[in-house]
Amino acid sequence: MSLARYSLNHLHAFAVASRHLNMTRAANELCVTQAAVSHQIKALEAQLGKPLFLRTARGLQLSDDGERIAPAVQKAFAQLDAALSLLDEGTPPQRFTLAVVGTYLHGHLLERLQDFQLRHPGIDLRIQTHNNKLDLATETVDAAIRFGDGAWRRVEAVPLQAAPVTVLCAPELGLKSLQDLRRCTLLRSYRSDEWVAWAQAAGCPPLNPRGPQFDASVLMVQAAMAGAGVALAPAVMFRRELASGRLVQPFAVEIDAGRYWLTRSLGRDPSPAFDMLKDWLVGTLAERPPALDSDRMN
Repeated sequence: MSLARYSLNHLHAFAVASRHLNMTRAANELCVTQAAVSHQIKALEAQLGKPLFLRTARGLQLSDDGERIAPAVQKAFAQLDAALSLLDEGTPPQRFTLAVVGTYLHGHLLERLQDFQLRHPGIDLRIQTHNNKLDLATETVDAAIRFGDGAWRRVEAVPLQAAPVTVLCAPELGLKSLQDLRRCTLLRSYRSDEWVAWAQAAGCPPLNPRGPQFDASVLMVQAAMAGAGVALAPAVMFRRELASGRLVQPFAVEIDAGRYWLTRSLGRDPSPAFDMLKDWLVGTLAERPPALDSDRMN
């Protein structure tokens, strides 16, 4: 099939709608009506002779054919945007320093950074990691992604990803029942009450965590995979390790210990880069996560 046969407007509508899986958000990004987006996609489907979307009880989903072409079409338009921005040589890159809690960087942000740079080549993004304890009023950063309840003083907090914590460990431990936890080293985070809350939710007698304490969940889970003990951490941030079998979640019980937030100090006006980053981050939550190697084989 020749590309010349297809309207760029139709392909652009598909690229945006397949990224959001929501016609309203796609229409807002394209600055057109929802009906116009639907019309453009139906015209493309008519040319292809194949449906690209399925409307289900769970909402809008890509068809098998839509899944096959969406990544390439999205990447093509992101590359076009990046190429055209190079012509605007009069605008220097806007430096933006983002502090990120290590677990979110590991589990969500790293695999999506290329997409952000393709979409916003005019932003010189600088990333620092932190252990969730920082003061935006005094730190030399423009914004921070951190974990908690969002109740920080003098801070704008934009909710990002929910991240309930659960038991994670190496498969070699062979945990089958709650009683098995009593023979294990229970690794600790700086949130000292999590094991107590998890035990209550699981309906088991109180547990006595005495393992090493970590200031970052990503390090605690790495220790768990190395056989140092059992961790309580957000499974959603370790989907690659769980998919590979290097890490297991032996019990279904999860507890809400907080979520991830994009935050900035209210003492400074938000920059255009902050608004772009915020919109992009919120947009990633509506998308399917990047495919894992195991996903591609199934």
